[in-house]
Amino acid sequence: MDEDDGPIRIRRERPGRQLLRRWYVRLPLTIVGFLLVAWLGIWLIFARDLPSPDKLLAYEPPLPTNIRGYDGSPVYTYARERRIELAYDEFPPLLVDAFVSAEDKTFFTHHGVDLPGFGAAVIDYARKYGSGSRARGGSTITQQVAKNLLTGNEYSVRRKVREAILAIRIEQTLTKPQIMELYLNQIFLGRNAYGVEAAAQAYFGKDVRDLTLPEMAYLAILPKAPSNYTPEHDSARALERRAYVLREMLANGYITAGQAQAANGEPLGTVGRASPKQQMAASYFTEEVRRELIDRFGESADDGPYSVYAGGLWVRTSLDPKVQQAAEDALHAGLLRYDGGRGWPGRSAAIDPGEGWQGRLVAANVGAGLPGWRPAVVLSKRGGVAEIGFENGTTGELPSWAASQPKRGVGGAAYNFLKAGDVVIVANAGGGAWALKSVPVISGGFVAENPHTGQVLAMQGGWDFKGNSFNRATQALRQPGSSFKPFVYAAALDGGMTPASIIVDGPFCVYQSALLGSKCFRNFSGGYAGPHTMRWGVEQSRNLMTVRAASQTGMKKVVALAKKVGIGDYPSVLAIALGAGDTTVLKMVSGYSTIADQGRKIGPTTIDFVQDRRGKVIWRADERSCERCNLPDWDGRPMPRPPVRGRQVMDPLSAYQILHIMEGVVQRGTATVLNDLGRPLFGKTGTTSGPTNVWFVGGSADLVGGVYLGYDRPRPLGGSAQGGTIAAPIFKQFAKVAMDGMPVVPFRAPTGIRMVRIDRASGRRVYGGWPTQDPKSAIIWEAFKPDSEPRRTIQRGPAPAAKASPAAASAPPARDSEFLARQGGIY
Repeated sequence: MDEDDGPIRIRRERPGRQLLRRWYVRLPLTIVGFLLVAWLGIWLIFARDLPSPDKLLAYEPPLPTNIRGYDGSPVYTYARERRIELAYDEFPPLLVDAFVSAEDKTFFTHHGVDLPGFGAAVIDYARKYGSGSRARGGSTITQQVAKNLLTGNEYSVRRKVREAILAIRIEQTLTKPQIMELYLNQIFLGRNAYGVEAAAQAYFGKDVRDLTLPEMAYLAILPKAPSNYTPEHDSARALERRAYVLREMLANGYITAGQAQAANGEPLGTVGRASPKQQMAASYFTEEVRRELIDRFGESADDGPYSVYAGGLWVRTSLDPKVQQAAEDALHAGLLRYDGGRGWPGRSAAIDPGEGWQGRLVAANVGAGLPGWRPAVVLSKRGGVAEIGFENGTTGELPSWAASQPKRGVGGAAYNFLKAGDVVIVANAGGGAWALKSVPVISGGFVAENPHTGQVLAMQGGWDFKGNSFNRATQALRQPGSSFKPFVYAAALDGGMTPASIIVDGPFCVYQSALLGSKCFRNFSGGYAGPHTMRWGVEQSRNLMTVRAASQTGMKKVVALAKKVGIGDYPSVLAIALGAGDTTVLKMVSGYSTIADQGRKIGPTTIDFVQDRRGKVIWRADERSCERCNLPDWDGRPMPRPPVRGRQVMDPLSAYQILHIMEGVVQRGTATVLNDLGRPLFGKTGTTSGPTNVWFVGGSADLVGGVYLGYDRPRPLGGSAQGGTIAAPIFKQFAKVAMDGMPVVPFRAPTGIRMVRIDRASGRRVYGGWPTQDPKSAIIWEAFKPDSEPRRTIQRGPAPAAKASPAAASAPPARDSEFLARQGGIY
């Protein structure tokens, strides 16, 4: 060693570093590091934002909302996805076997991913990449659950990997029956059916438990592509695919060779696709319910757990199907009576009559209104016959003799005005021919309500909901005319007047301003009748007596009462006393129900209560509490009773007085057409200026209804149109059906009412005679508040005596109490 060389440094290497340089150590560490980086990369790219499979434990599929009538009968269903949820045990085992054989034969053995199938799908994807065609699926049932519920339907490698990762996690969280239950309730099978129960009803019209083997096998072919196996257009392909499923079931040991052979020999056996449901009689009612539910709970799943189209609500409504049908039939008949004989109004719509006309006719959404009437499109005209087509694709003939009515406003046979593309309404005329029908141009609304509970029993908002969904019962603002007068007189009764008060039926003018001058009112029929009782003024609907009573009472009091009962918020001008303020049929019926319920306002309701998908009541209209009502045994105390519903908005005595007066409207006033119904009734007709609207509102002690007729764009109905001749007969037809079987209940007078015999013409008290059954009896019972009845007076000269009937004159003297006992009490 050279002396110039520096000192030699010896470095001792640590044993750990020496070990890391060994290849058999570095290689495993490199692999582990690579795997960690790869796992981190996979997590960042594929699994970072995957939802937790634990959410499936609480998963609730979107379910439709079911509407029931007051008696629990099914009425309607709100659904965008037709689905009926079942538990796993409710699925027939053979149905499960069919889906397993068709979709995932190793379902009960794999752990979320079928590796051979998944690998084949990856290879197929690589081979077809860039070709524009989709690769085979290769997804297990668990992967389909992950795709449908959590990861979406994106076509990409990333989605497929995410789906596989999530499927493995799902298998670690849920049991096989839980996964299968989710799958069979969620899968889309065509015809807007989600889940096998809805599909069984859509394709075979039966519950899943009643399906046969070939029917189960057919449903099992649908998950991949329902549109490829439609029975209408692809029956041969569907039979071929069904045979494949049966072969797989045989190979898997689920069925025998004999069962497979017998099933293969069966046709598909599906029922026809249900055409869009013709809206039932309660369509206006159910739409009103739908709007209220959406306002209260929201429309879609994003709005909360109780949404209308996803929450699976069970809604008990106040609808009475019998009363509803009576209202619809009566309104239809009334519209036809008024509009009949006025000629054919013209086509309902116009479409292209060329190829594809059926779809365009359905899309036109034209409603016929009556069960025997159908919308049709004129396809062609050849001489005296027009070929017409219907929504179901069939055709028929409309001969010229069946369209001979005149064209409204023009003249000439309606047939001459028909041309290809016109959508018209027809009815079967027999012999294979169809006859042209006229849909009324006039419209109207009808509402019936239980006055004690506020429950709306029926609602009809026009001729046909399909043709026009505008609800004239709740949305059409119309002047009520004379049907508003009872509230004017109720305010007058509150102000000290009595039913026997004398009001002058004479000229009445008010000064408005220097520019407008004076406004003079007039009676509907013109002329003057002089002084008469308030009762007579209501029964004969005298305008001049009404405005005079309103002027004396004060219009501020009249409009305040109208606001309290919910009819409307009006300015305090005299024209309002004659019904010049806009309102709706529903509000008027609610106001009259307040009168019938002795001045208590409950407010109209269409929904009794709402339950969630598990049956828990989440909302109810009647929220009264009743302590001690659910005691297991009597505790010795008085029987518990819930508090009285509603709030007192009218003096109960005034309410009964005006109701008693309106009984006279039916007995001898403007609504005598109802007098032969054989039960106590009250009500008031109404006719507005023009006349543009005709009304009747009234009813019995347990059922109050109201109806109006008028054009949607107000125009005169004709000089002879009156509420008593057009609207009241509609209510009569309704009442004959709706009140059939109802007990005949008198109107009950509240405490404090005094029934006094008076002379009907003069309003003076009578002591020597008695009322008779004749509605036009000179002596009647009148309702008075305490100390307001007419008094005996000492006059110079003989007092005008009331003319009594011979039977009354010959009757022995009797006390009032004895007479009332014979008549069944005060009513």
